Amino acid sequence: MNDEEKIIEIINKLRPYLLGDGGDIEFVKYENNIVYIKMLGACAGCALIDYTLKDGIETAIKEEVPDVKEVINIA
Repeated sequence: MNDEEKIIEIINKLRPYLLGDGGDIEFVKYENNIVYIKMLGACAGCALIDYTLKDGIETAIKEEVPDVKEVINIA
């Protein structure tokens, strides 16, 4: 399994938690060790999106794929 496949697998594991709060996440691309995602639904306008992104999603991805430097939400 390559890094992109691992990242998509992790995102799919996190998705139910976001769906439970009315949000969602979409994988866009993995390029130059940066993961690009799109936060959707309630997550897109949430005041806590930075915490969800950095403390939740980015941390989970970096634990499994150490080469990842950052996760960026593209609006």
